[in-house]
Amino acid sequence: MDTGGSPLITLSPDECWELLLSESLGRLALTVRGVIDIYPVNYVAHDGVLTIRTSEGTKLLELTINDHVAFEIDGVGREQGWSVVVKGTARILQTAAEIEAAEQLVLQPLVPTEKHVWVRIDPVEITGRRFELGPAPDDTRSFTDV
Repeated sequence: MDTGGSPLITLSPDECWELLLSESLGRLALTVRGVIDIYPVNYVAHDGVLTIRTSEGTKLLELTINDHVAFEIDGVGREQGWSVVVKGTARILQTAAEIEAAEQLVLQPLVPTEKHVWVRIDPVEITGRRFELGPAPDDTRSFTDV
C-alpha cells in the first residue's frame, strides 16, 4: 500500500461502507450524563444505515435517553490495519413495516438470548483510516528536546 510516505491513509466514505458491509461485529458507544459506555454488538449494514438487535436493558435505556451514538469497527492483519467510525442517531424501530423489513435482514444474535428490539443507526458522519503496521521510527530526541 502506497500512502505517500505516511503510515496513515484516510478512507473515503465508499471505502468505509465497503468495510462496514464486510463485517458483522462492532462497538456501540453511548453516553448519558457524561458517562460513556461501549457495548459489543453484531450488526448489519444496508441501504446506508446500520441495524442492530437488542433487548430490554441498560443499552436500550441509554440510547432512548440520548440518541446520539458512535459505532466503531476495526481490523488488523499482518502488515496493516483499519478503523471505521460512524457517528449518528439511533432509534428503535416501531412500525410493523419497519420491523418486518428488519426481520428480513440476516442478523442473528451472537449470544443465544432473546433480542426482539430492532434499532436503526442513521449515520451523520463516517470516517475511516487504514494504517501500516511496523516499528516506530527511530526517535533520537530526548525529553528535553520536546
